[in-house]
Amino acid sequence: MRAVACLIIALMTVISSSASAQPAEKWVTSWTGSVQGPYPIGNPSAQPDLRFAFPSADSGARDQSFRLIVRPDLWGRQARLRFSNALGTKPVTFDGVYVGLQRSAATLVPASNQPVSFAGSRATTVAPGLSVWSDSVSLPFAHDPAAPELLGRKLAVSFHIAGESGPMTWHAKALTTSYLTAPGAGAKGAAEDEQAFPFSTASWYFLDALDMMVPDDARAIVALGDSITDGTASTMNGDDRWPDVLARRLHAIYGNKIAVVNAGIGGNQVVGPAKYSPQEPFPGGPSAKDRLDRDVLSLSGVAAVFCSRASTISARTAMPWSKRSRRA
Repeated sequence: MRAVACLIIALMTVISSSASAQPAEKWVTSWTGSVQGPYPIGNPSAQPDLRFAFPSADSGARDQSFRLIVRPDLWGRQARLRFSNALGTKPVTFDGVYVGLQRSAATLVPASNQPVSFAGSRATTVAPGLSVWSDSVSLPFAHDPAAPELLGRKLAVSFHIAGESGPMTWHAKALTTSYLTAPGAGAKGAAEDEQAFPFSTASWYFLDALDMMVPDDARAIVALGDSITDGTASTMNGDDRWPDVLARRLHAIYGNKIAVVNAGIGGNQVVGPAKYSPQEPFPGGPSAKDRLDRDVLSLSGVAAVFCSRASTISARTAMPWSKRSRRA
């Protein structure tokens, strides 16, 4: 409780100090899924049988489409996506990328599905160890980002893997149901119905961050930790991990100005393992020390971080973190 009180006081200071500034907008990270891998190395929960969707872990996805379901904690009229090949061993080509409003399962709200580009192109190839941000994409259904009807709504991020991906960068314990096509099904991201996505998964793949364009006084809080943060023993599709509960409490105070994003990985360690690579993976992912830059400092608009492990939660605030965490 003392840590939460300190965090709220710090946030009140930041928000009040910027209230008199000239209205402006910036990118703030609204959702994260810290990457690990390669698949299937990790600690997933409630995972369906994926042998039909991914017959070979070495081959990964093959001419296959994903429809990943994510819940933004902060809404804006524009969004951008980050795709990661951090734990891959070969270049991965993404095309047929779309973002739309989930209706139910893999079905989208009609006319909500928007195409996504990368430096003006509808396809991008990401080398092993790297990631890429998409261009900005307008979200016409978020014309009023503070509208109560957007609270708790989820986005469907669809994309196609051209050829074979090789070993897949993923986040094992999503505790959110997402959807997959069969291998060889081709690019199906433009479809608004569910027929092309017969397989389900409780993990996220390749996608590791979502930004929203929001007013300049908005901020992101990163929850960095292991299984207690990642959601072990919470409810599948329930959004009741402790960072989710914290987010709802802060939204009750500050409205659409604070995003709490989850950078937990089940089984994560602070400084171990000593080595981590696609050839020498560890189920708990890379150490918190080694992933701090990618999973915290490189995110947009970060004002604070909660570091949690087992039953210990501590607040660390630094405003600003660095130029990278506040980039336009």
